[in-house]
This record gives sequence, C-alpha cells and structure tokens, in this order.
Amino acid sequence: MKIANNTVVTEFILLGLTQSQDIQLLVFVLILIFYLIILPGNFLIIFTIKSDPGLTAPLYFFLGNLAFLDASYSFIVAPRMLVDFLSEKKVISYRGCITQLFFLHFVGGGEGLLLVVMAFDRYIAICRPLHYSAVMNPRACYAMLLALWLGGFVHSIIQVVLILRLPFCGPNQLDNFFCDVPQVIKLACTNTFVVELLMVFNSGLMTLLCFLGLLASYAVILCHVRRTAAERKNKAMSTCITHVIIILLMFGPAIFIYTRPFRALPADKVVSFFHTVIFPLMNPMIYTLRNQEVKTSMKRLLSRHVVCQVDFIIRN
Repeated sequence: MKIANNTVVTEFILLGLTQSQDIQLLVFVLILIFYLIILPGNFLIIFTIKSDPGLTAPLYFFLGNLAFLDASYSFIVAPRMLVDFLSEKKVISYRGCITQLFFLHFVGGGEGLLLVVMAFDRYIAICRPLHYSAVMNPRACYAMLLALWLGGFVHSIIQVVLILRLPFCGPNQLDNFFCDVPQVIKLACTNTFVVELLMVFNSGLMTLLCFLGLLASYAVILCHVRRTAAERKNKAMSTCITHVIIILLMFGPAIFIYTRPFRALPADKVVSFFHTVIFPLMNPMIYTLRNQEVKTSMKRLLSRHVVCQVDFIIRN
C-alpha cells in the first residue's frame, strides 16, 4: 500500500505477550498442554454427536458445530504463538496479518451468533415445547447455521475492508502476540477516529447487544423453569447454566476489548490471551462436565473403542 513518501509496510513485528523468558516458557508449556490434552475434546464431541443416534436433537447439532468452531478458532492464533516463542524475531507479513484478522473475526463472529441460535433453541424447547418440533425442524436448523456463517463473514469482511483502506508507512511494531483490529489501526499513517468509531460499532456494539440479549433470554428461561417439575427443572437449569458460563467467558473479554476507545491498557494482552487461546480450549471441559447425555455417550464410545482394541490384540 503506497503513500505520499513511497514507503510501504510489508510486514509487522509482534512484540509478543511478554518479554520475560521465564513467563514465555511457562505460557508455552501451558498452551502445549492445553493442545495435547484438551483440544482433542472438541473432536471427541463432534465424533460422539455424529456417531450416537441418540444425540440427534437440534441442541446436539449446534453443540457439534460449536465444537467445530472452537477447534477452528484455536488454530488461528495459538499455533503461530507457539512458533513465535521459539523465534528470536516475531514477524508476520502484511497479508498474513490481514488473513489472521479476517479468520479471527469470521469464526469469532460466527460463534457469537451460534450462541444466540442456541439460546433461541433452548427458549423454544423449554418455554414453547409444543411448537419445538415444528420450529426447530432440520431445514430451519441448517438455515440458521447458514445464516450465522454468513453473519460472521459480513462482520469480518467489514473489518478487513476498513483496514485495507488505511495507509501504513511505519512504525510496524504490533504491541501484541497476534494481529487484531485495535493494534493494527494504531499503526496507520492517517487520522483513524472515524474508522475506530466504525470498528466499535461493528464489533463492540454488536457484542454488547448480543451479550445483553443472551442474558435476558436465559433469565426468562430460568424464570420459566422454576415452575416446572423437579426433574425437568434440573435438566433445563444444567443446560442453561452451561450456556451462561460460555457466554460470560466469550463475551466478557470481547466487550472489554472492543466496546471502548482503542487505547492500550495493561490488562489487554492477558484478556486477549484468554479470549483467543485458553477459552476455545476450555469449551470441551465445560460441556463434558455439565452435559450428562454427552458425557454418558462419550464414556460408552470410549469403552467400545477399548473393547475393540483389546479384542484386536487378543486375536493377533
């Protein structure tokens, strides 16, 4: 992208999460453990839901897609971060930066909208059970899935188009461990006040409205289930509490990052780290601990796999 003095930024230097070698080593080991132990949980959720004929309800269809989005989201930032920990100079190309930013908001936006769809699914199932099969039919579920992917794409492409119109002439140091809107905008060689407002409106306001809407919807659901039978009440509350935990973990950091003017705060990197690296890998733990049906199906699937392995060993 050329500007008046004919200079052009072709790469960005990432300053990283911290300059302390000890903390970098600790974070490297932490992320590696999460990847080796917890990340397979996302794929186990997907495989379990696909292979168990008892998990065909829309709730599990959306849970499988959420696991897929979480797995995809965790591959956007963390792998490169692990490589950068082993590199003396952390460099990302301009195109690589834009690509990372696009997929971060594409998948993240889609996941936020998926949580809205899941809240709608729970509302119909609990508050309007007689209409559930008619409203949440397979065609409607796939239409909602397509809509949330499209919504995530539109949200992300707006971010990318606004940034591509900005001139960058240096400096090229990003005070973060990945490319995101607030840090990239600060490096533009022009007044970015209008762009920042548009970014806050696109990311921040949308995130805040979704968050408040989701909390309101689950408050209505929880008020409704208080009047139902004890067994149904416990099951509904368990599912809703799981979803509320995910909402708080996902939208809390996003609101902190995107709903305020783009000024650096000491907590920004830590919040971004949990939002982009730790949170996507925690979802499998939350769902397997809170969803009895998925947990039971996983145990049955793993037991069957162990029996098959033992049988194979005995025969050979």
